[in-house]
Amino acid sequence: MKRSLVVILGMLVPLGTAMAAPGLDVATVTAGANGAQTYTVSIQTLLFMTLLSLLPAALLMMTSFTRIIIVLAILRQALGTGATPTNQTLLGLALFLTFFIMAPVFDKVNQEALTPYMDEKISAQEAINIARAPFRDFMLGQTRDSDLELFTHISGRDGIESPEAVPFTLLVPAFVTSELKTAFQIGFLIFIPFLIIDLVVASVLMGMGMMMLSPMVISLPFKIMLFVLVDGWALIIGTLAASFN
Repeated sequence: MKRSLVVILGMLVPLGTAMAAPGLDVATVTAGANGAQTYTVSIQTLLFMTLLSLLPAALLMMTSFTRIIIVLAILRQALGTGATPTNQTLLGLALFLTFFIMAPVFDKVNQEALTPYMDEKISAQEAINIARAPFRDFMLGQTRDSDLELFTHISGRDGIESPEAVPFTLLVPAFVTSELKTAFQIGFLIFIPFLIIDLVVASVLMGMGMMMLSPMVISLPFKIMLFVLVDGWALIIGTLAASFN
């Protein structure tokens, strides 16, 4: 497990001298006067635990999770069902759908980088370099050229010869920006049919003079019925999965 975490963390942060050491010292014991001892936590261990706390956010920003969770949140807002499905349900669905979509990338990293490193056939630095390639290919395939050019121009690195030479410090924010844009485009298309139902119901109620009755209360059953009849969950999940091909 420790070796797996080292491979993943090294994709974003250079390991430097920490990888050169055979291990990480948890604490340093210093002998003092009168036989007293002072315990000091190693800086390497502190940095390792700090990076470990950032690992979930880093992985979520490098996978399909961002697009999926935003689309599901917009869908819930369009349905007008309030807190149904719950946040835990949406997060769980988004997480496992991310595992499904990213399975080819994870399998390639496991076969080409993690397994050889666990078997001590390659070094940690070699495993990190190999593991970067599948994630880079995935993110480049989903990143718009305009977003990549934007962050390249902002950073002042206009001399990058090819997309493969783009560092992760530029690729990750460009990828996240593209994912946000794509997610809102999909969310807009999802919102249209439910918005039409709201407009029709509101117009009918106004024509009948029922001004005090909320249109949302009347339109909610119709939106749920429409979503169920067209097998909405299958359509949404299928569309999200296909959008990454």
